[in-house]
Amino acid sequence: MLDLDALRRRLPPRPLTRFAPSPTGYIHLGHVVNAVWVWTIARALDGRVLLRIEDHDATRCRPEYEAALLEDLAWLGLVPDATAPRQSESDAAYTDALDRLSREHRVYACDCTRRTIALEAADVFGEETRYAGRCRERELAFEPGRSVRVVLGPGTETFDDARLGPQTQKPDAQCGDLMVRDRLGHWTYQFAVTVDDRRQDVDLVIRGEDLLDSTGRQLRLARMLGRERPPVFLHHPLILKPDGHKLSKASGDTGIRELHAAGIPPDEVLREAARRGGLPL
Repeated sequence: MLDLDALRRRLPPRPLTRFAPSPTGYIHLGHVVNAVWVWTIARALDGRVLLRIEDHDATRCRPEYEAALLEDLAWLGLVPDATAPRQSESDAAYTDALDRLSREHRVYACDCTRRTIALEAADVFGEETRYAGRCRERELAFEPGRSVRVVLGPGTETFDDARLGPQTQKPDAQCGDLMVRDRLGHWTYQFAVTVDDRRQDVDLVIRGEDLLDSTGRQLRLARMLGRERPPVFLHHPLILKPDGHKLSKASGDTGIRELHAAGIPPDEVLREAARRGGLPL
């Protein structure tokens, strides 16, 4: 249950939240659910919405998807208050953040593949595969073809989700040493969003429940990077298909462009997203 007054007390006046899509396909109703939550909560708090294009995955992101995304937002009448640099334009910021981590924490090169990690870790159904630390003491050189990891260390992260209430997570037990750059030289999602939220002074992170388990590691990483006051997190419900899976671009779920082409009014799309996304306001 969302207590808007309690949320307001936890935030500064005119808080900043963000809508942060990845241009890896055409957006569908699930993305609109997130957008409706972001814009509705921001307006209710007299806050601001930052649009941030998260195109760190250079192998899947396409300019045509970004153009379509901006067209769809405009058609829906969702206008951001500010626009952040694309993640593909932010390499210097991520490099500076990695340098800071390297000076103050244990950062190392890793040549493990997904197969190597899978062979060394216990496979637990429904849980992510934990990196067991095979390369932590190998002192490999930082060179192309090797990823970069940071040691998160043991311990518990606690936070109060604005909708789901008190949460406790153990990042090291969940994921092990966190990958911050992959073997192709791409910055990872966990690292890039944590750096961005810190440098852009994001106060409130509104996102789907599928990302709840990422929160503890992002809180710890943000603190390691010097963030003194973490953002407030709010994880909202997802639209699920009959088989229990969430909507996805990869599955070809109906996109907003198809709804637009079918003549469905944007207000109707927004109302449907709010209804199916469980927005309580």
